[in-house]
Amino acid sequence: MAKPTVVKIKLESKAGTGTFYTAKKNPRTKTEKYSFRKYDKKTRKHEEFGEKKIK
Repeated sequence: MAKPTVVKIKLESKAGTGTFYTAKKNPRTKTEKYSFRKYDKKTRKHEEFGEKKIK
């Protein structure tokens, strides 16, 4: 079977709260790691979220 072109990734809060979002990424076109500022429900602020692998 062929590898899927789009993979699921986990965007985890860098604030250490354990909050995460899931997203899709095409690793052929986007080779760098994703990093977004998104809303963290536990700190009730916008925090930096970084890419992790889904286990």
